[in-house]
Amino acid sequence: MSEPLLDVKRVTKRFGGFTALDEVSVAIRPGERFGLVGPNGSGKTTLINCISGVLGLDKGTISFLGTDISALPTYMRTRRGIARSFQIPRPFRTMTVIENLMVALEFTAGHGHRETERQQEAIALIEQMGLGAKASRPSSELSQVELRKMELARAMAARPKLLISDEAMAGLSSAEIDEVLDLLIKLNQDGIAIIMIEHIMQAVMRFSERVMCLDAGRIIAAGTPAEVMADQRVQEAYLGASPQG
Repeated sequence: MSEPLLDVKRVTKRFGGFTALDEVSVAIRPGERFGLVGPNGSGKTTLINCISGVLGLDKGTISFLGTDISALPTYMRTRRGIARSFQIPRPFRTMTVIENLMVALEFTAGHGHRETERQQEAIALIEQMGLGAKASRPSSELSQVELRKMELARAMAARPKLLISDEAMAGLSSAEIDEVLDLLIKLNQDGIAIIMIEHIMQAVMRFSERVMCLDAGRIIAAGTPAEVMADQRVQEAYLGASPQG
């Protein structure tokens, strides 16, 4: 078996006397489609914040491409190939779609990349997301699904090896969910490993090769989507929750 792309070992995170993550371990393979589920307050966001560098660890290690990144700041993890899209897009609303992408590429491009090269890459990313017709429009004019696509494009500006998709489909219609799912699957087919955090179980089932469920900061189930959804502990964790949460 090949070396994991991402290796999370016994990660613990506390907030005062509250343990948000309790010795969580998981390894993500190169090019894998991985679903992360759990009820509200289960520790999903805390785990992703630890992986991306927003939060420090109280215990454990996180390795990426065989190197311990536990102490690296977020921007260094991004430049190593970990990108994240957020549930609530926060674009520069007075800027056009292409200008938003140019800002992201300015951060990730490094030295030696000319503005014309960044512009060409921005256009390619926009077209990849199906937003070519909106490239010159202010981002304030985009619909919700278009904003999610632009958020994915901004994450892709980092040229990631691992993309963390944080509830990219929340609040979208069934047809819009299918659009975003199709985009994520295409990105994965290009070789990008994807961690999907979602409450929409149908989307998780369709997308994921493997699923892990957290509850109260601990892993209660891991395996194929069918195995996890059939697990009694998972069903109990979601008991009383709405169909999408």
